[in-house]
Amino acid sequence: MSNNKAVILLSGGLDSTTTLAIANSLGYECYALSFDYGQKQKSELKSATNIANIFNVVEHRTMKISLSDIGGSALTDKNIDVPKFIQSDEIPVTYVPARNTIFLSYATAWAEVLGCQNIFIGVNVADYSGYPDCRKEYIDAFEAMANLATKQGVEGNKLKIHTPLIKLDKSQIITKGIELGIDYSLTTTCYQADKNGKACGMCDACEYRKLGFKEAHIADPTKYQ
Repeated sequence: MSNNKAVILLSGGLDSTTTLAIANSLGYECYALSFDYGQKQKSELKSATNIANIFNVVEHRTMKISLSDIGGSALTDKNIDVPKFIQSDEIPVTYVPARNTIFLSYATAWAEVLGCQNIFIGVNVADYSGYPDCRKEYIDAFEAMANLATKQGVEGNKLKIHTPLIKLDKSQIITKGIELGIDYSLTTTCYQADKNGKACGMCDACEYRKLGFKEAHIADPTKYQ
C-alpha cells in the first residue's frame, strides 16, 4: 500500500470492533477515533478504550461534542425513551440526526492532518434499522464531497472511505470477527447499557446482536441486565 495509515471510527460496539480488526488484519496502521457525543450511556467509551489498547492502535482519540444539545434522538434526548424492539419500515427514534456525517467530518479532518487517505466505518444495511446514513449511496456521496473539500483531495491524494461490513448480515459479521480473534464480550452494543456495560436485551441493537449470534451458531457472550 502506498499509504498504510487508516482512521477507524470506533464506538466500542460489535460492528466498529470488527471493522478495526479487519483494518488491522489488512496491515493498516490504525488510528482509532471515538466520540463522547452526549449519548445517554457512556459504557461504550470504556469498551472503545479497552479495544483500542488490545489492538495496539497507533493512537486513540475520544472527541467530546454535544449532540444532546440538538436532541431529537432516543440516544441523546432525555425526554425520549429508548423503545423496545419493534419490526418497522420507519426510521426509528434511535436515529441520531446527521451523526455519521459529523463523525466522518472529524475523521476526514484528522486523516488530513495525519497525511492519511483511508477511513474505515462499520456501517451496515443488510439487517439494520434503516438509518439513512448507513447506505452505500450516502458513503459514496460523502467521499466525493471530502475529496472536493480537502487540501489533500484537491492535490490528488484521494480519500477512500472503507465499509467492509456494508453487505454483511450480523451473523456474517460475527463469524468474521471470531475468525480474527475478537472477544465480543468486551464490546458494548446496547442503546441503554448500564454503567458496567450490561445490556438491556430489549432494544433494536440488542435484538439484532442476539439474532446474529444465534444465526452464527455462536454462544452470545453479552452480559445482560
